[in-house]
Amino acid sequence: SKTGHVVTNSHVVEGADEITVVVPNKGEYPAKLLGSDGATDVAVVRIDGKSLPCVDWGDSDRLRVGEWVVAIGSPFGLSQTVTAGIVSAKGRADVGISGYEDFIQTDAAINPGNSGGALVNVAGELIGINTAIFSESGGYDGIGFAIPAGLAKRIAEDLIRDGQVTRGFVGILVRTVTDRLAARLGLARAEGVLVSNLYRDFPAAAAGLLPGDVLTEFNGAKVETPSALRKLVSDARLGSKASVKRYRNGKAATLQVEIIKQPMDPRTGRPLAGI
Repeated sequence: SKTGHVVTNSHVVEGADEITVVVPNKGEYPAKLLGSDGATDVAVVRIDGKSLPCVDWGDSDRLRVGEWVVAIGSPFGLSQTVTAGIVSAKGRADVGISGYEDFIQTDAAINPGNSGGALVNVAGELIGINTAIFSESGGYDGIGFAIPAGLAKRIAEDLIRDGQVTRGFVGILVRTVTDRLAARLGLARAEGVLVSNLYRDFPAAAAGLLPGDVLTEFNGAKVETPSALRKLVSDARLGSKASVKRYRNGKAATLQVEIIKQPMDPRTGRPLAGI
């Protein structure tokens, strides 16, 4: 923003004693960390300045596969490097990069040092935050990932306002339903996610969910992967009752599960594992 809010990756600023932001043609500024969210790998820092240059948020939901994009960053310390490519895929999840994944995949060259940099469309609008690469060599292999602007903006607004992100939680641990598991559970096909465990005294247990249940819908939306369910629960309104469709012993039922704020794990100081 023109008032000095800077969005980056949480792994860029993690453990830093001092943070400095370099603004082209305006010099260096000491920065203060306003908040960091390891689950999405988004952080926001603040610098003091006047009429600072900024980029407009774009609509990442309207982004199409095959659309041209430009990645900006400092790969290997080479500042203000620009590379071009296309959007290779959208909604990439279960990549193993962060706990909450919904990545834009691009073949624009992204290397170590691009983290926290902008991914922009041909109109110069910010549509993603470069965050990671998939590489067997440690360098550019044609697969880079960016956090969609829609998600990054929502997280940034929470961090600026509260210094932390508030997410919905019901208290379950889940896994993917494979073809073999579906046959064992008596399902016609592999669908939904399996409740592998749950927390006592949390909404899921109170609503009657049990380990071994298969969840196929959440508030009317189909659940196909653990990441999809995590996103739906995280974005649900706190205090609301969510409609959850579950299968048990071949029979379907719909339960109402309360959405609470995701608690912190007292042992690690991080959000409690699960959904």
